[in-house]
Amino acid sequence: MNTGRPFLALLLLGVLAALVLPPLLFLARASLFSADGALSLAAFRAVLDQPGFGQSVANSFAFAAGAALLAVSAGALVAWLVERTNAPFKPLAHLTTIVALTTPSIINVGAWLMLLGRAGPVNAWYRQLTGIRAPLVNPYSLGAMIFVESLIWAPMVFLLVGATLRQFNPELEEAARMSGASSLAILRRVTLKLALPSMLATAMLVFVRALEAFEVPALLGIPGHVRMMTTDIYQTLQTIPPDFSFASAISVLLLGVVVVLLWIYARLTRSAEQFTTVTGKNFRPAQFDLGAWRWLGGGVILLHFTLLLALPAAALLWASLLPFYQVFSLAALSRLTLANYAHVLDSSRTYQLIGNTLLIAFISATLVMLTGSLIAWLKVRRASWSGLIDTLATLPLVFPGIILAVAVMQLFLAIPIGIYGTVWIIIWGFLINAMPYGVRYAFAGMVQLHKELEEAAIMSGATTITALRRIVLPLLSPSLFAGWVFIFLLCTRVLSLPVLLAGPSSQTLAVAMFDLLGNGQATELSALGLMWSLGMTLLVLAIRRTLRGQGIGIQSH
Repeated sequence: MNTGRPFLALLLLGVLAALVLPPLLFLARASLFSADGALSLAAFRAVLDQPGFGQSVANSFAFAAGAALLAVSAGALVAWLVERTNAPFKPLAHLTTIVALTTPSIINVGAWLMLLGRAGPVNAWYRQLTGIRAPLVNPYSLGAMIFVESLIWAPMVFLLVGATLRQFNPELEEAARMSGASSLAILRRVTLKLALPSMLATAMLVFVRALEAFEVPALLGIPGHVRMMTTDIYQTLQTIPPDFSFASAISVLLLGVVVVLLWIYARLTRSAEQFTTVTGKNFRPAQFDLGAWRWLGGGVILLHFTLLLALPAAALLWASLLPFYQVFSLAALSRLTLANYAHVLDSSRTYQLIGNTLLIAFISATLVMLTGSLIAWLKVRRASWSGLIDTLATLPLVFPGIILAVAVMQLFLAIPIGIYGTVWIIIWGFLINAMPYGVRYAFAGMVQLHKELEEAAIMSGATTITALRRIVLPLLSPSLFAGWVFIFLLCTRVLSLPVLLAGPSSQTLAVAMFDLLGNGQATELSALGLMWSLGMTLLVLAIRRTLRGQGIGIQSH
């Protein structure tokens, strides 16, 4: 009955080992061995002795902590208003989240740079009102960086905390209400306490992801001389020749921090089982009647929509219609033009970038979900080696994107395979980076399939591989498709991997947008970004409607 499983298990074990272990080994080798092959800690001493490295570490932790605090506070509040109250304007929160899933972070950073920059409306109108020449807001400060990063992660917090709030058993809150507790007391003493484990785990996840973030530190931190660990790695590799040992040493230090934080995150999510309130009974969480305060709640949702979607979209639209960026004024209306859109649409470079991005995302998502489905199948069926396979598949969670890019870069500079600088090295990086998500989606569907379906097929003469191909994978297809969509979107949005791995002919849209913003071409970036975001949003809305009919949702992880 188990014929074929040992072969698949050994095959997957070999594939995963070849994907995950070599980059890690090359990273360790570059940081621990000198050019002559001798074991040495010189690279770590150079990092620790570098002037300003301590400030870089402090900035990174302050940035991550501030972004996590703001994102969780805002995202959890909006999630509670949407899921558990009668506040108006709820659809705007869902629209904001969908657009956030489809929009590369580089576009949001560019929009806020235009809004908060010296020539942006905030500082321009402040000068007009007060006559003070000094700007009100410095977008290249640590505070502005924390604000922008928190807006990037708030939609994910909304999704994760919202899912927890939807699963609350109303009996606990009803018991408190029957005991005479007010709505505020129920919220404070029951709802928030039950949601606390989920919120702490989400805060830790945002902290880890913000600690390894690249877009905001690179575009706002580097011009403002706010050093961060991720930008230290990037700038070290921009020197000629690049200092791989120095970059690898910083990467290993950051990797160690991420491993510890993810271990803490795993402990937090494990302890959340103590607060389980969902039983086998069918229920619908009760709604809090906010009374006259419901419009204040609606105002919070409107503010969420305005900061995360309306203001950035307005800034991008305005900039895309100008020959050069300037603050809004009646005089500037006469300069409006569609030239930026015409330039983007007429450029063969645009179609090459779109082709590269879609090709990389399509192949990466397809390979990840096919591999993830096999891993999930072996894990659920408790096949030989499944524990080790699962460990290898989830190990990439500890790799920040910029560190994984450094490791993969060194790997393919050392081995004689001619894919360096092509789309295939980027696909290789995304296969490693996205594998844990693919396994998670596939596992969620696989645990719902009883093994008797396969056993019946095998009793009828089918081989294990045939049963897998003709029964398991078709039944698993809704979960696999949902995971495919998420990974496809992830590969179109991420900058930290392709920014180091892409060559001149293999750049993705995210890398091109990064270059446009760095070169001061904000108007062209705005036109390109708006068209891409609109197209991807329409695509996701269509897919979401299809998946909803099958009971499958697209979520962020």
